Amino acid sequence: MNKETIKNAPWLQDASVQKIFNLLDGENYRTRAVGGIVRDSVMGRLGETNDVDFATELLPDEVVERAKKAGYKSYPTGIEHGTVTIAIDKKMFEITSLRQDIKTDGRHAIVQFGTDWLIDAKRRDFTINALYVGFDGRLFDPLERGIDDCQKAHVRFIGKADKRIEEDKLRVYRFFRFSASHGKQIFDENGLEACKNAANDLGNISAERIGVEMMKMLALPKISKTIAALMTAKIISQNSKILEHFNTYENIVKNPNRSERLAILFEQIKPKELQETWRLSNAQIKISQKILNFAKMLANSEIREVAYQLSLEKPSLKNSSINVASALFNYDKDKTKQLQKLLGAIKVPSFPISGKDLLNIGIISGEGMGKTLVELKTQWIKSDFKLSRKQLLKKVKVK
Repeated sequence: MNKETIKNAPWLQDASVQKIFNLLDGENYRTRAVGGIVRDSVMGRLGETNDVDFATELLPDEVVERAKKAGYKSYPTGIEHGTVTIAIDKKMFEITSLRQDIKTDGRHAIVQFGTDWLIDAKRRDFTINALYVGFDGRLFDPLERGIDDCQKAHVRFIGKADKRIEEDKLRVYRFFRFSASHGKQIFDENGLEACKNAANDLGNISAERIGVEMMKMLALPKISKTIAALMTAKIISQNSKILEHFNTYENIVKNPNRSERLAILFEQIKPKELQETWRLSNAQIKISQKILNFAKMLANSEIREVAYQLSLEKPSLKNSSINVASALFNYDKDKTKQLQKLLGAIKVPSFPISGKDLLNIGIISGEGMGKTLVELKTQWIKSDFKLSRKQLLKKVKVK
């Protein structure tokens, strides 16, 4: 057992976490916390992962029985793979029995439960994800590489990379995602080579699973080198324009986000194509399309039109539209600041005309009224929002 500890980690002192240890023989190290929360504690990245997951020598049925006797609710969220979720103090904890994969087809695995921590560790993807910690904060690194790799920010497959990928093809995407989030975009040579070799054999991964990984990747601070590596490995299609725009975007934006990056992608890839490939939600598609449309309007100097349209949207879309415009059209920081200043200086009043106003002067409700409202709104915007209700109504021709 490793002597290193993370006993001062705030989450470890949480009363509900300690209740799990007490419930499942944690004092005898039959149950330990595992996964992201342990990894990020060692790497000094707490705050990025909130879920506390556990591995246990106990079988799922015993976990359920103990929870029941203690008065805690439990849910068989992944019982076929040994996972039970327990609710304590309004918090949810996943407890998974130690296991090994008996058979896998690259997507699904048949597992067998056991009590061997080393075997459980060996079935995981990366060494940094195969760390465990006991109730007292003492780290357990069965592979004797996880702690060192965490400290070096080295994302390394456990054992032979090609075998890990064969067990679950999604690990190709996870390798690139974790290399971006936890590996400083430096790619383990063996892992990268294995991913390249698997590039033509990823067809059985569901679009939903790929989409989850890619959307997590798009939300990270720096991913340009990772996207370039994905293209070089032929995991995603090569596109020099996307790389150029992503590089520009990361150079000018302090807090990148996935909606803005999706908008940049939409300039080169049809939204419908990406939606099918990654199973994106309609809501996500809609917001990124809006950002792209506003960015193009800004590039065409349609400042007042954008100001009006943005006044009807969430405030955050203003900065997003400027960020994407700067990335797509290679604006420098001065040009970006100028756009921010111009948009910020425009105060948009409420459009003074309604459908009722048009009804009162004899315009019939329907397509004609809608067209008239659009024409009036266009003139009002061009006037720098100065045309009054009376002046606008004078422009309406009633047949």
